[in-house]
Amino acid sequence: MALVFHKLVSIEEALRLLEEKVGGIRPPEVIEVPLLEAQGKVLAEDVRAPIDYPPFDRSTVDGYAVRSVDVAGASEVTPVSLKVTGKVSVGSAPVGEVRPGEAYEIATGAMIPRGADAVVMEEHVSRKGNLLTVYRSVAPGENISQAGSDVSAGDVVLRAGTLLTAREIAVLAGLGISRVRVYRPPRVSVFSTGVELTPPGAPLEPGHLYDVDGYVVTASLRELGVDAKFLGILPDNYEVMLNSVAKALEESDVVITTGSTSAGYGDMIYRVFRDLGAEVIVHGLKARPGKPTAIAVKGRKVLFGLPGFPLSAMMNLYTLVTPVVLRIMGLEPTREVVKVRARIPFRFQAGRGFTELIPVQLVQGMEGISAYPLMAGSGSIAGIGLSDGFIVAEESREYFDENEEVEVTLFSRSLRVPELNIIGSNCPGIEVVLRVAGLSRSSRIISVGSMGGWLALRRGDADIAGTHLLDEKTLQYNVHMPKVVGLEGKVVIFRGYARRIGLLVRKGNPKRIRGFEDMLRDDVVIVNRNRGSGTRVLLDLRLRELLGGKRPEDFVKGYTYEVKTHTAVATAIIQGRADVGLSLEAVARMFDLDFIPVGEEIYDFAVRMERLEKPAVRRLLDALASREFAELLPKELPGYRTLPETGKQVYP
Repeated sequence: MALVFHKLVSIEEALRLLEEKVGGIRPPEVIEVPLLEAQGKVLAEDVRAPIDYPPFDRSTVDGYAVRSVDVAGASEVTPVSLKVTGKVSVGSAPVGEVRPGEAYEIATGAMIPRGADAVVMEEHVSRKGNLLTVYRSVAPGENISQAGSDVSAGDVVLRAGTLLTAREIAVLAGLGISRVRVYRPPRVSVFSTGVELTPPGAPLEPGHLYDVDGYVVTASLRELGVDAKFLGILPDNYEVMLNSVAKALEESDVVITTGSTSAGYGDMIYRVFRDLGAEVIVHGLKARPGKPTAIAVKGRKVLFGLPGFPLSAMMNLYTLVTPVVLRIMGLEPTREVVKVRARIPFRFQAGRGFTELIPVQLVQGMEGISAYPLMAGSGSIAGIGLSDGFIVAEESREYFDENEEVEVTLFSRSLRVPELNIIGSNCPGIEVVLRVAGLSRSSRIISVGSMGGWLALRRGDADIAGTHLLDEKTLQYNVHMPKVVGLEGKVVIFRGYARRIGLLVRKGNPKRIRGFEDMLRDDVVIVNRNRGSGTRVLLDLRLRELLGGKRPEDFVKGYTYEVKTHTAVATAIIQGRADVGLSLEAVARMFDLDFIPVGEEIYDFAVRMERLEKPAVRRLLDALASREFAELLPKELPGYRTLPETGKQVYP
């Protein structure tokens, strides 16, 4: 029988229970130990992501993969019936396709089958045999962590000159890049668990993930000065787990496992702790991410069972494990944690019955520090590697309001303020111009889409916004936007470059797709871009022209399947989840896909007038207009070219 979380406790209550049970947390004898090999070293060259992360669409809950259109309007009063025609388990590739009126049973972390665009939680259904009754509708993409939603293949994830900390190591591990040498107060043993995990550096099989948790937990503890040893990946096998954890507990003061803590049939760390003779004092936190967490005590030894998703494990490490470890080291946690005040740039939901821990990126704006939330799922590694700290939403909170002041807990003891903040549409051309300008190491890029970049300019957070938004009336790019967002007379637009855009299809174009009109065919499934992106605006314009103003979602299969990056479009096509998508020629070349050109779009740089004399802004604009950039851009990015007015002011 599956274990149920009978009582969820707050993080504060969990720490109090632990303190009482061990009779006070006190430091043991301290000895010196070596560092994790990559820990504290400096990168000599840029590191580009070799894969998208996550490498496949996966479910974030236990439930049923469905077509969202099939359950539209479902409720307790008007339930919808579906037929269960398949099942997808963690670590295996789905077989078949979810067709109209059908559903696949799916486990948390398992691959999303073709045809499905959402997952209904098991709490919102009932089932008799293969008949499934659904009592709640779901939106497209709900309860799904999409392939490439965290990191895009080819992105610069770490730049030359970066001092490697636990967060950077987490990103490297999650992308399959192998790195591994500290000072030890408590002896801590660390395990990862899961049949779906692969050690970094090994080939990645379908349905598998590179292990992140073992590396990020070990690295974080060593960063604190702990003697932490990573003892590898344990399979979901009770006897192997029991024997391995028992041996580690004999040699350690603290044992930490990641994974196998949730209320599923295959998650057994709770039983392992209990059968070792330890008293389980916590099994379930009232926190998000991080609910499936176990704490057990045997004598003065402590066992932590952390969640398997990387961001969940990382957050619980900071809020639960770190205070305990610092106390064992003889340190006062409240003195070691650095916090800053910041403002939220836009309204978003948070809390709603759980204490929610949200990673943020900090930007020094005109009116102080802004905290941009990283809306990443609990399986995110970008949420670890790109964030400066996190904010806490109390369980009684419903949302954070725009411009609300919050307290940010920093991951590091100092806040790194970049010379240049570029906020807006993501484009690999930005990395080229930054390199020419000599600003790669001192700039921050936050990808929120073209419209998000304009809003960041309005707030005063961005020095520069990257934008490629088409005016449907004039068919000109970007120059209409100052009026749209109320920045007339406050911004200057500099011409960037042209990039060839077209339809990406599988090698050999097996479905003989020729243009946008083929997206209306019954046998063609598209992958779409997110709302607010310039690519989405262009696609919607072309589809409306074909449909005479009718809603594309009613006629185009896959229209509601949205991804955040160009490389995620390519990944969806390669993995067979879609047949075609609108993207860049450079991405088609990168992934060896066929490319059907449909035109060029203009990518420009918008700057607030008062930032024009900022040295870093001036250096980037000079680089944009340089001959070096004009020669380098098409060499590095096929389909890109500078224009006669590149680097020149085009507005006002």
